[in-house]
Amino acid sequence: MSKKIHSQERSEECQGHLRAIHDTLDVLNGKWKISIIGSLSFGKRRFMELQREVEGIGSKMLSKELRELEMNELVKRTVHDTKPVTVEYELTDYGATLQSIISEMAKWGMQHRRRIMQQIVVQ
Repeated sequence: MSKKIHSQERSEECQGHLRAIHDTLDVLNGKWKISIIGSLSFGKRRFMELQREVEGIGSKMLSKELRELEMNELVKRTVHDTKPVTVEYELTDYGATLQSIISEMAKWGMQHRRRIMQQIVVQ
């Protein structure tokens, strides 16, 4: 009986863990959001700067992704009263909590790229 209870507790813990992962992925879903957050982790960006840095994203998609990131309180949009109007985007304090995750993803990606490239060279 004790094993069954322990197993059930582990299963509930696992389910809670997976639910939290799914919640995170729901907010960061899609091809572009993580790249946008990664770019903004280096500081404020104007729309066109973001579009240049996030290679391959179109203006409509960038607008959509930025709106969703704003809605989830990860990105702040500031409109400056200049001529022409200047709009800047930056991570909120809440959005900045993702920087360590994004940084670890970048480290893993660099290691993975080196590993794969070494395998290609060996072949």
